[in-house]
Amino acid sequence: MSIRTEGMSNGGGAWVSLGRAARLEPGERSRFWLSVALALGAVLAAAGLLTASGYLISRAAQRPDILRLAALIVAVRAFGLSRAVLRYSERLASHDLALRVLARLRSRFYEVLAPLIPGAITGHTRGELLSRFVGDVDALQDLYLRALAPPLVAALVIIAAGFTAWLILPLAAVAVAGSLILAAVSVPLLAGVLAGRAGRRQAPARAALTAALVEAVDGGPELAVAGRGPDWVKALGARSDALSVIAAQDALAGAGATLLGSLVSGLAIVAVLVVGIPAVHSGALAGVWLAALVFLVMGAFEGVAPLPAAAQRLRACAQAAMRLQELEATEPVVRDPVAPLAATPELLDGPLVLEGVSFGYDTAGPVLLDAVDIRLDRGCRVLFSGPSGAGKTTLAYLLVRFLDPDAGRVTLGGVDLRELAQDDVRRAVLLAAQDAHVFATTIRENLLLARRSASEPELWDALGVVQLEDWARSLPDALDTLVGENGELVSGGQRHRLTLARALLSDANFLILDEPTAHLDADTATSLIEAICEAADDRGLLVISHRDEGFDGFYRLHLDADGRLAPQELTSPIGRG
Repeated sequence: MSIRTEGMSNGGGAWVSLGRAARLEPGERSRFWLSVALALGAVLAAAGLLTASGYLISRAAQRPDILRLAALIVAVRAFGLSRAVLRYSERLASHDLALRVLARLRSRFYEVLAPLIPGAITGHTRGELLSRFVGDVDALQDLYLRALAPPLVAALVIIAAGFTAWLILPLAAVAVAGSLILAAVSVPLLAGVLAGRAGRRQAPARAALTAALVEAVDGGPELAVAGRGPDWVKALGARSDALSVIAAQDALAGAGATLLGSLVSGLAIVAVLVVGIPAVHSGALAGVWLAALVFLVMGAFEGVAPLPAAAQRLRACAQAAMRLQELEATEPVVRDPVAPLAATPELLDGPLVLEGVSFGYDTAGPVLLDAVDIRLDRGCRVLFSGPSGAGKTTLAYLLVRFLDPDAGRVTLGGVDLRELAQDDVRRAVLLAAQDAHVFATTIRENLLLARRSASEPELWDALGVVQLEDWARSLPDALDTLVGENGELVSGGQRHRLTLARALLSDANFLILDEPTAHLDADTATSLIEAICEAADDRGLLVISHRDEGFDGFYRLHLDADGRLAPQELTSPIGRG
């Protein structure tokens, strides 16, 4: 189901993905170039500060009249102040850009991820998706400021430093520019080679650790009951140690690059002295300018110092971009039509029908549903039963178009669901799944997800239908009580009935309830179904349940293990329309 870009599994694919990720929006481009300009200004001001300081110290040693040093003193102060102002401004501009890019990347990743649910991301764990959503997206915010901007700044600094050295002593320009180019090429290259293997392994190792940690947290009670907690702690420790080793290799590469950079910087000073001292002896260069050249080299190296880290960040960004591109290249199970039909009230009021629907998750595997025909009109009450694994929930997914049938079609008001926008389908047909999510917020906010305009009396009425009103009123904060992550602060039955109340608040014409009586005793289940039927009014109601009691007045449809409706049920008023 996942379609990947050509070569994505190798380094070339990573750089292709990085090229796509590096595209900036028009407003972001101007901020990027502003950050580059400010960073360049800060480095040039630092180099100017050292150069002017070196000249000032040497000139002051000759004990000239103080007025002759006034211009130099002013220059030193100007460079010092401008360096601080430019560096601070660069930080503001660069962080503004980084946060804007990060927000855009997260929004884009969510837009890519949302259509893949529920069917197209089954090969990825929650922890792995969390790692990509947080770690990989966060890594890409460094692309522009720590990976792409430093080489641009370094190139301009090399040109400016070389030109300044040429003005002082033409031969010194060769030593200055040559040493800076050597540092700008050799040191990042070494850092990239040393960090290459670690960089490729770091993101998958971090994702594996995050996935294991999320699973351990989710399954903590079960691990404790089974006495397997120490084993999981040991396994997590092993994954953490493996990631630490990779991070240490990355840090070692950075340390090696820093050492090499310092050596090249020292060699550059020696090279300047080698060409400068003879010039001083010959009278071609004043001695005070030799100190200025040395300090110029020291200041200019500030512009190439970030390049080794930039090389490492570039590789890390390439790996992150490739992992994100893998998800972007995944085909959604369902797509909206190019020109969806208008969902008119007449269409949405029409029957919901399965016509000869067949479906299997794997084309080479068994068929879950085989030529199923069902018609659900508004006001109808249908009980849908069958053994576990027969395809009952799959049928519910087809009705809300989480999936499309392999054969046959699902229609609403006589129109194939594939011709309608998914949002329109799900406004008309609502699924309250057995494992429907309860958000980590209040009871009120969980209910209002179904209809933001619902009044407080309507919220209480919905809770009353599912027999939660008395419980909610007894809480200190009533509707504003927090339910915890995935409803962990309430019981399983309360959590499930809260999702049923949310479904009843919606404006959907058809409600599909998957195991609504789970976690309930027989008497409570019967009274709940009766209350739901009354609250559903003229809406179509399809209930998936293993229970038979409490469903008097329902049309009964049974799906057998072969994915077919039981023959005797096909003659019921609900079958075949």
